[in-house]
Amino acid sequence: MSAPWWSDDDELLVTLGTALREEREVPERFLEAGKAVFAWQSIDAELAALTFDSLVDAHPVAAAARAERATIRELTFASPKIKIHMQVTGTSLYGQIVPAQAGTIEVRTAEHAPQVVEVDEQGWFTVAPVPGGSFRLHCRTLSGTSALTDWLTV
Repeated sequence: MSAPWWSDDDELLVTLGTALREEREVPERFLEAGKAVFAWQSIDAELAALTFDSLVDAHPVAAAARAERATIRELTFASPKIKIHMQVTGTSLYGQIVPAQAGTIEVRTAEHAPQVVEVDEQGWFTVAPVPGGSFRLHCRTLSGTSALTDWLTV
């Protein structure tokens, strides 16, 4: 039988205490890597690219006829399987999934925990209040389609 690598119980307790202290003092880069792993939770989601933004894509004739900017901003994101149309007002974000189907929309921000809202059978959803700062939407339909928008600020 081989002898243990420590010579007495006190030495073992000191070694274990040192190991536990090191475990509690996790390096910051390890914590950042652990948080980054959560970004991979939506790796199977198709990216939904911004295809229309009323602030950018307004028709020149319509824009020239207006004296002031519209109070509703319209956005459209498209992935290979679905489109997400949204209207942003001062208080809420209204949207529809096309083709119409039920599911959930997860609103992700850097500052807060994700907010999940239901999408009805016609594809309609409402997010209130409008997220502050940058956010993105992760759409999951009951048919199994998953789409993730670009980050946006409204």
